[in-house]
Amino acid sequence: MENALLIGLSRQTALQRELDVVANNIANVNTTGFKADGAVFSEYLQSGASAEAFSAAGRRMSFVQDSMSWHDMSQGTVQQTGAPLDVAIDGEGMLVVQTARGERYTRNGALQLNNAGELVTLSGDKVLSESGPIVLQLTDRDIEITRNGTIKVREGNSLNTDSTRGKLRLVTFASPQQLRKDGASTFAAADGAQPIPVPDANARVLQGSIEKSNVRPVVEMARMIELTRAYTQVATALQQQGDMRKNAIQQLADVPA
Repeated sequence: MENALLIGLSRQTALQRELDVVANNIANVNTTGFKADGAVFSEYLQSGASAEAFSAAGRRMSFVQDSMSWHDMSQGTVQQTGAPLDVAIDGEGMLVVQTARGERYTRNGALQLNNAGELVTLSGDKVLSESGPIVLQLTDRDIEITRNGTIKVREGNSLNTDSTRGKLRLVTFASPQQLRKDGASTFAAADGAQPIPVPDANARVLQGSIEKSNVRPVVEMARMIELTRAYTQVATALQQQGDMRKNAIQQLADVPA
């Protein structure tokens, strides 16, 4: 009976972990650029009874092991905002931003200008071009962000002169699952993982739009209900095992000396 309790506890721990993942997905259903997570579990076999009377298979216990979590990197719905600095990426790739912790990568294209005229995210991280931060002048107007990410402006009162302020740096990774989340919609690269520039043909930058979260609320809510029911079923089974042990002890105590 102790083995059954341990196995049930391992299952409850795994269900709690997955429930945390689902709850985080639901909490970020409206977070721009958020990528949903999933949990992966595996079987862990451990030696149990050691008496030779048991068969080899009977001497092993099967536990549930929390192996890893994975990122759903599929593209979310593109929503038009009309804001000239907002961008959405149609295709592969992520924006590169400079944070206090180093370079990070995001699909959150809700951008703005800081007091120095630098293009930044809503959290204040600088958006990088191929040559560094992107800086706009006070006299710049008619901002245009082309489909390859080039930022063009018209200076002052000029009607014919267009200037380029930089090109958004779009990168991808050979194995996106090696990225780890570092914020609601930003990722950090694993040690040794190198960003790969995205060819212009593989992505389009859409000005005046943002990419919404790719969380599917109905699917996540259904999964949460399923997990809650499974957790309750395991708890019921463990309670029954506890009752059986209690009754066994009571019956042993009632045996006449």
